[in-house]
Amino acid sequence: MGKNHLKRLNAPKKWRIKRKGLKFITRPSPGPHNINASMPLNIIIRDMLKYASTAREVRNILQNKNVLVNGIKRKEPNFPVGLFDVIEIVETKEYFRFIIDQKGKLNLVATEKADAELRACKITGKTKLKGKTQLNLSDGCNILVEKDDYSTYETLFLTIPKKEIKKRIKFSKGALVYLTGGKNIGQIGTIEDIKGNMVFYKTENGVFETLKDYAFIIGEEKPLIKIWKWTLWNKLKLKNWH
Repeated sequence: MGKNHLKRLNAPKKWRIKRKGLKFITRPSPGPHNINASMPLNIIIRDMLKYASTAREVRNILQNKNVLVNGIKRKEPNFPVGLFDVIEIVETKEYFRFIIDQKGKLNLVATEKADAELRACKITGKTKLKGKTQLNLSDGCNILVEKDDYSTYETLFLTIPKKEIKKRIKFSKGALVYLTGGKNIGQIGTIEDIKGNMVFYKTENGVFETLKDYAFIIGEEKPLIKIWKWTLWNKLKLKNWH
């Protein structure tokens, strides 16, 4: 059981699950996201979306090809879903984006089809490959590009499921940043300055600092994908962003 399951008490703190009651819970399989930054489809469908009450019902839903992750049909209950991945429920025509909320928990935000056709990926590394440049992205996938003018920490907005680059935003002053770690996880702010490995960003409450690794660019003057906490930002008067 230890191979496919883990004890609830030992599950990542980011998971929104009941820690008491049943002893074990599904362990996500190896994939594009590590265990601390993802949740298996079984838990998402059964415990978060409440579309099933048992693991068997979840398997039936998946076997009927009713669930797409980033435009690809997934049948594995333990397939890992991570930050900014898009889940589509085919039968109900519902769309959800996976995010991290301000309590540091992995969560879902309901969205629309137009928004669900785009996902954000951070460039985490680059590799030269047969005269081209391979961009290594935060969701585990790689993209080949002709010109080597991309930099790490930039964000690419890709179409789903073709993975075509729709928009590129550089990691620079003025960009809108979303924090994926640290004590201010889930916050959104505007980059004021970048010094070494530190980023200084501004919110309505002042200027704060964080590590570059925790900073995820999501837009320029407004986010290009739906973030559920954005409704708290009316004081910035950045309305009608979608």
